[in-house]
Amino acid sequence: MSLRGSLEVKDNYQLIRLAGLLDAFSEPAFKKVIGKCVEDGPYNVILDLSTIDFIDSSGLGVLVQMAKKTQTLDGTLQIITNARVTQTVKLVRLDQFLTLQTSIDEALAKLAETSKD
Repeated sequence: MSLRGSLEVKDNYQLIRLAGLLDAFSEPAFKKVIGKCVEDGPYNVILDLSTIDFIDSSGLGVLVQMAKKTQTLDGTLQIITNARVTQTVKLVRLDQFLTLQTSIDEALAKLAETSKD
């Protein structure tokens, strides 16, 4: 498989770490597994893509679907990126819709901030 990952569930968020390729070949399994994680909760999701080597339009499509799904469940989706992922997201102008962070600490701080509201 071209995509590997791990899941860590905390009280008010889940951290999903992925490595490898997020492309048309890995997209069906990714969509199924991530969709189940979001449904099971907690609905605040931190998706660590900092070790992703490649992401294509199929992968971006799933990220958009995930963001919409977490929003409908009153949750959040934050994506930890690397330069390659950030460049791809900005190229298709999804940086206005997806919440990109540079580190897990940054995402946790943002989550703590939004939890106070």
